[in-house]
Amino acid sequence: MQRREPLHLHRGGTSLVIDLAPALPTVLWWGEDLGSPSDAELRDLATASIPQRASGGLDDPAPLTLLPQNADGWFGGPGLRGHRAGGLGFAPALRTTDVEVDEDTASAVFHAEDAAAGLAAVIRIAIGASGVVTSTIELRNTGTDDYTLDELVVTLPVPPSAREILDTTGRHLHERSPQRHAFTIGTHERSSHRGRPGADATLLLAAGEPGFGFERGLVHALHVGWSGNHVIRAEKRPTGESLLAGGELLQSGEVVLAPGESYATPTVYGSWGDGLNTLSARLHEHVRARPSHPSRPRPVTLNTWEAVYFDQGFDSLAELADVAAEIGAERFVLDDGWFRGRRDDTTSLGDWFVDETVWPEGLRPLADHVRSRGLEFGLWFEPEMTNLDSDLAREHPDWLLAVAGRTPLPGRQQYVLDVANPAVSAYLLERMDALIGELGIAYIKWDHNRDVVDGASSTSRGPGVHRATTALYGLLAELRRRHPGLEIESCASGGARVDLGILEHTDRVWTSDCIDPIERLDIQRYTGLLLPPELMGEHVSGPTSHSTGRTLGLDVRAIGAIFGHFGVEWDVREATADERAHLADWITAHKQWRDRLHTARTVHVDVTDAALDVRGAVSPDGSWGLFALTQVTTGIAHPPGRFTFAGLDPERRYTVRAPHPLPRVLGPGQSPLAWAETGVTLSGRALMTVGLQRPILFPQHSILIELTTD
Repeated sequence: MQRREPLHLHRGGTSLVIDLAPALPTVLWWGEDLGSPSDAELRDLATASIPQRASGGLDDPAPLTLLPQNADGWFGGPGLRGHRAGGLGFAPALRTTDVEVDEDTASAVFHAEDAAAGLAAVIRIAIGASGVVTSTIELRNTGTDDYTLDELVVTLPVPPSAREILDTTGRHLHERSPQRHAFTIGTHERSSHRGRPGADATLLLAAGEPGFGFERGLVHALHVGWSGNHVIRAEKRPTGESLLAGGELLQSGEVVLAPGESYATPTVYGSWGDGLNTLSARLHEHVRARPSHPSRPRPVTLNTWEAVYFDQGFDSLAELADVAAEIGAERFVLDDGWFRGRRDDTTSLGDWFVDETVWPEGLRPLADHVRSRGLEFGLWFEPEMTNLDSDLAREHPDWLLAVAGRTPLPGRQQYVLDVANPAVSAYLLERMDALIGELGIAYIKWDHNRDVVDGASSTSRGPGVHRATTALYGLLAELRRRHPGLEIESCASGGARVDLGILEHTDRVWTSDCIDPIERLDIQRYTGLLLPPELMGEHVSGPTSHSTGRTLGLDVRAIGAIFGHFGVEWDVREATADERAHLADWITAHKQWRDRLHTARTVHVDVTDAALDVRGAVSPDGSWGLFALTQVTTGIAHPPGRFTFAGLDPERRYTVRAPHPLPRVLGPGQSPLAWAETGVTLSGRALMTVGLQRPILFPQHSILIELTTD
């Protein structure tokens, strides 16, 4: 290796300064673009980062590298853990051997080796056009015997100002609940052993200035793009370093590298910003730039689940499709209950044949009827699951992900198949491929309704989640290869499998099984930190939520879905003529706005009143915005005070109005709200600093506000 000068990568407003002098590359800076420092300045920056020797410490203090190693004197969590037989090779000392740099793409590849340990690593790091950092590490066994890999994680430093952590937790029907605490010395770790990320998973682990919010405060965050077990952690050392790290969580013996074999981490994504709005905008722009990102307008979708559950039949569903077309839907998805023997959720998963007793002529008549009404036809599957009461489980009890000799604990009366077993994946591919071709399916709702327990391979009997996850990706990719244009939704008990790994092979996620728009405020806010709204299924429920029992008006239910991939989950056959017409108005409005909404920058306002929620979408050039104001609960002030906007161009002048005819009811105010009646024109600066008088709204009601420029 020749190059030892510090390396500066910068793109999209982000700089990475990497010192090549230590044993492995060391990030000196990740954050705001430093411009074009000279080589001499970069050398001085490296010099300025060398700490003094301190009493009680090592003679040559170890820096935090991209792959921290105990052999280099790093006493925090190592980036690599593993061993050979007898515990040998537990403490590798990898050293950089070569560096490849592509300044045009702001990327670098670092090669490292420890010949004595029989290990070689390739560390890849790049900055995308939006300033998002991506990184992977590949480890190869160059020795002559097996190497058991216990953990390999990507590590990035965060600045000393990061003294507060934000992540999310949750449960079924209540995903993405935020939690904050001080970033103190030690390790804060979030991990999933569920075989999927889980409803309690944090999509981002963020560390920032105390009190950082959506509008301001320096903050950095990581995301692990992996759909199986994973780990993500924040660590602060008493020697002053702070870091974020993440990767796959491996079970004991799950990855054993034979001589010449290698393992690569999932892609880890790093973003930063002055406030979560900016951090999130970088991620949204990065996600939207993927070649696989949906390119056509997101079809308004009617899903049948909460309309009929298992009570299926041609006449009722054809009528539902007729009403769906009448209100302006563009896609009709038949949910669970269509396949052989499936009359409730206790039986028949895996028997992917149309039920002849419910559908004596098959599903083709319904699919044809749906298409005759101008709708795409979609179908629900849960391919990775089976019930013991199924033909599949009776014929192939050995297809389960299960420890030999025992049946795993049931979840939702179902069990997990080992998709990595070639016989399993071949069966699933044949059944789904046949049905997609026969019925002209344009869309699959791919569900996964339980966590994995005893996730042992059906062939090797060792840990099987890693191989099952990669096999899942392969199955999804093959279906899309065979059926170009097929769209797939990732659903997992709602939002329990939301990550950029699954989204390389799918077109949206089902954000939560809870469609109550009040519950969805936080669920969508914190899912939306990672995902742009067009990838999040957001549906209008019936008047009374099936998950909370709360009864809400149509306006707040529609506004709760307006920014995302809009849909309906409601038996609209039972809706009154007036409700259908009003819902059709909302669908028309969404279609009018969706091209702008799904290219816009999502913003959340840091409100001072917890009774209020203000969020919106602002076009990339700042010329247009749409905001939703929701009165979540009753407030103390009456009438309430002002509210402000975020994300606007401070120099532009905006005409502000409540778009008509939506919504129909504002609230109990006893006089008109002047600006809503006449419209006002104000600068973006004034709207973001002075703001507007809040309307008097009933609790759990919303209004929309549109901002336009000449």
